[in-house]
Amino acid sequence: MTRRPQGFTITRATLADLDDLAILFDAYRVFYRKRSDPALAREFLRERIERGESVIFLAREDADRAALGFTQLYPGFSSVSARRLWILNDLFVAQSARRRGVARAVMERAREFAMQTGALRLVLSTAKDNAQAQALYESLGYVRDVDMFSYALELG
Repeated sequence: MTRRPQGFTITRATLADLDDLAILFDAYRVFYRKRSDPALAREFLRERIERGESVIFLAREDADRAALGFTQLYPGFSSVSARRLWILNDLFVAQSARRRGVARAVMERAREFAMQTGALRLVLSTAKDNAQAQALYESLGYVRDVDMFSYALELG
């Protein structure tokens, strides 16, 4: 557990956090123009946690334990470097908790975790028009890749 001076605490999420986490995750999906589906959000997160397929850091209010925001990391590897990396796939802060340093704090906790696990790097992507997120990432030392293109193959 990492204690932050801003009045919130960041912990690694467990199944005990699932109900609160699912609410945030559903709001995150809606932000990216997906239909609200709390049951889908809950089931998806339950599977990730139970299977150990992701690491989720959850920020909670110190006073009333309200869920404020989260980041979700997926493991990956660099074949060329023969090292682990972490994909910072999801970052979301509840509207009511924004401008309090929650996003920065969960991002810093993710960095600490990646370093503790001996990872080579943290990687992430964001929408081209998400200037606020880009500013946060760059302020934390992330560098925009100008050498590589990203491709995706939709399978269904």
